[in-house]
Amino acid sequence: MSMLKGSNVPVPAPAVRVELGWQAAPGIPDVDASALLLVSGKVRDDTDFVFYNQAVHASGAVRHEGKRPAGGAMTDSLAVDLAAVEGGVEKVVLAASCDGGTFGTVPGLYIRVLDAASGSEIARFDSQDAAAETAFVLGELYRRQGAWKFRAVGQGYDTGLAGLATDFGISVEEEPAADRALAAAPPSTAPSAPPFAPAPPAPPMASPHTAPAPPLPTGQPAASIPPPPGQQAAPPSAPPVRLTKVTLTKDAPAVSLTKQGGTSGAMRVNLNWSGGKGGKSLGKKLGRKAMEAMGARGALLPRSDGLDLDLCALYELSDGSAGVVHPIGNNFGSLQAPPFIQLDGDDRTGAVQAGENLTINLDHQARIKRILIFVTVYAGARSFEGLDATVTLQPQHGAPVDFALDACTVPSNVCALALITHTGSELVVQRESRFLVPPPGISPQRTVDQAYGWGLDWSPARK
Repeated sequence: MSMLKGSNVPVPAPAVRVELGWQAAPGIPDVDASALLLVSGKVRDDTDFVFYNQAVHASGAVRHEGKRPAGGAMTDSLAVDLAAVEGGVEKVVLAASCDGGTFGTVPGLYIRVLDAASGSEIARFDSQDAAAETAFVLGELYRRQGAWKFRAVGQGYDTGLAGLATDFGISVEEEPAADRALAAAPPSTAPSAPPFAPAPPAPPMASPHTAPAPPLPTGQPAASIPPPPGQQAAPPSAPPVRLTKVTLTKDAPAVSLTKQGGTSGAMRVNLNWSGGKGGKSLGKKLGRKAMEAMGARGALLPRSDGLDLDLCALYELSDGSAGVVHPIGNNFGSLQAPPFIQLDGDDRTGAVQAGENLTINLDHQARIKRILIFVTVYAGARSFEGLDATVTLQPQHGAPVDFALDACTVPSNVCALALITHTGSELVVQRESRFLVPPPGISPQRTVDQAYGWGLDWSPARK
């Protein structure tokens, strides 16, 4: 039963999962969950804000777990370990923000609090009166006499996530309009001319009544000069929080990671998926599936214990070497050696909240020519029909890039997700969302190889 606005319930669980949900469909704006840890109504600093660009609180007590599709619905989740929330924190505000529209056009918006151990629902609040709002505080977890409670709030903002965050004391970086246009536009593949360096400003004229400044000691940078006696140097201020993210669509399918500042450190590629209504009915109707595929090392064995998708990557390096990273034959790759790509694991049921992930070491991005991220149906369904999936690329630096797969309308068991290309001047991500149908006798892996001209030699392999 949905709670009334302003009502509250006890939260007896030591750890909870907060699920933000809505009905997803073409033209419906994307929605994101976030949390703010408050002391006396404000954050202590910008690290008390947990959202898609800052996924884990320093204490580890609050984590942003990301989106998961479920039939026609979409969820974005937060994990809150109430037992680990620092003693000074009085409240964890649970918020939602809307990207590319208003909440008045988002159907079925709700928030649920679930026991993290059992999955049982503790509280639910359905938003009923949204209009022009672009951000909402839907609820809050708060301490009362040594115990935790959840309150349904439903307070809207028409200033988006930036306005909501600023209200609670977060310093938000302003995004210039030119940057927003750049993030949405497909990048140029031609090398750009280097920008003209601005002329150095003329030195100020010395006043006849002002003593000239002493020259800097030779070889000593200005930043290292000690402050005058009796004065203490001010600590460097932390940069403001950056709220930028990029959602790729058919109309804006590409983005330059270089222009977003995301070309170093580790980039996580996440695939989150569910069977949805169509996938579940397929499983009941068809029963045991025997999906035979050809990999780098042998024939896949049949499975019948649920839907199993495999996240994979074809790679080509600047030295001409090429190959594949996938779960077959435990071919999980490496981060510190070629191919600088590593698959984290194999989610064989779709029940793992984090989905399937692979990581790309962008510190070696100059050695990468191209990477094709793709997914195959290993077992549990004959095709992607009725299945739902979202893809997120999260660079260690720069804005996250995400997109949802299109509906599958062909008997496809392999889908190209994203193509990452080094053009010589830029590292570009291109949304593919391309469902392929293997010809008879051709494996899904070989099919995607042939479609993108990799030219690998394939031999039988098994999981």
